[in-house]
Amino acid sequence: MKLHANSVSLFPQLWRTPVTRLTLLLTMLLPLFLTSVRAADNDFKPIFDGKTLAGWHKNPERIGHGTGGSWVVEDGAISGEQDPPGSGNGGILLTDEKFKDFELLIDLKPDWGVCSGLFVRANDKGQCFQMMVDYHDRGNVGHIYGEGTGGFNTRPYDIFGEEKDGKLLKLFAKPTEPAPTVTPTCTSDEWLKAWKVNDWNTAKVRVVGNPPQITTWINGLKVNEFDGTKFDGKGYDAAKVAETLGPAGSISVQVHGGKGWPNGAKCRWKNVKVKRL
Repeated sequence: MKLHANSVSLFPQLWRTPVTRLTLLLTMLLPLFLTSVRAADNDFKPIFDGKTLAGWHKNPERIGHGTGGSWVVEDGAISGEQDPPGSGNGGILLTDEKFKDFELLIDLKPDWGVCSGLFVRANDKGQCFQMMVDYHDRGNVGHIYGEGTGGFNTRPYDIFGEEKDGKLLKLFAKPTEPAPTVTPTCTSDEWLKAWKVNDWNTAKVRVVGNPPQITTWINGLKVNEFDGTKFDGKGYDAAKVAETLGPAGSISVQVHGGKGWPNGAKCRWKNVKVKRL
């Protein structure tokens, strides 16, 4: 930014002081910075209106997790559970719209014990790259899993819960055994510090390319970087997955099928926004 001579002349003596020069520069630059931040925020467009499930649909045919699960809007959030509760019948809720390269912001609040997931490049068969939301003992939130696409994963640690009288008190973590192929990741201690127990948390996911590079964040902490062009973990076939999923797909949330989902437990999602890249 260039300062005009008349701006400097207003403060002929003060301008000679380094601290004052810095203060004046920051004062002039701050509005520009705030404008830039607001513009970046405005690039994110909501894909959930907070009132209805318009623009979303359940898996149209039975998949491995079930016929679709139960999905409603409660208190401004998408709420998913098995249908009926405790039956083992789950499924996925997908956007009607397909997304290619994008960044996603989404708030999530899973009940302890649920096995959920955030799907990207998803199709109606439930095949996708999944950001795991396995919120249970030996679970993980934030790393990548190949749902219906080979079962590969990047989780370096598992989370466990300490409960009292049926309420989750805190989480701890242990290294995953056997350890997966190494990808850039946060440590378990960093994740535990970032995650808010019994509260809403904000996830961010960036998806670019085919095979994609996928980066995940939780509450501003970069959790994992997956490079689909280089990853060589067990179960991953880059060409096959790219052909199966294609360059674009739905964004989806999951209710896992089977008896592991606690009776009456839910996973909730809100403030769902996308920025196309």
